[in-house]
Amino acid sequence: MLVAAAAAVLVFSLLGAAALTGVLPAGNTKSSEVVAPDAAAQKIPVDHPAAHLSTAKTAAAPCANCGVIESVHAVEVKGSTSGVGAVAGGVAGGVLGNQFGHGGTRTLLTIGGAAGGAYAGNEIERNVKKHTEWRIAVRLEDGSLRTLARKEQPPFAVGDRVRIVDGSGIERV
Repeated sequence: MLVAAAAAVLVFSLLGAAALTGVLPAGNTKSSEVVAPDAAAQKIPVDHPAAHLSTAKTAAAPCANCGVIESVHAVEVKGSTSGVGAVAGGVAGGVLGNQFGHGGTRTLLTIGGAAGGAYAGNEIERNVKKHTEWRIAVRLEDGSLRTLARKEQPPFAVGDRVRIVDGSGIERV
């Protein structure tokens, strides 16, 4: 009966570690990515009358930090670890591994439990500290692409005309 309980704890721990590290696929999905419209639809042919209006407008007021938002993505960023999770997991895994086997087997299980526990504890700490970051890709008028990060969801959409302020801020133009 003790072996069955140990096997159940081991399987449960492995499944939990797999789910936390991303090895086991999650059932929930996020629709946080904003898809850019077709690039061809954004370009105006040179012989089109509106093309001359837009070039006259930019010629009148050049803006080196102005551009159009190409994409807005939510990215999940794993947090940094301090080592506390690895130490706690290593101790817990070592204690659990030491409960099984005799002689050399017990030593092997203790070392294996400590190593597995340290890895799982580190990954658990990293996942507990994760956060969402919004990445905004802006195509500047000179053709270069700048990607900016924000902690909160931006009030902008793909195709909005914006200006980059102080290298990291964004405002509508």
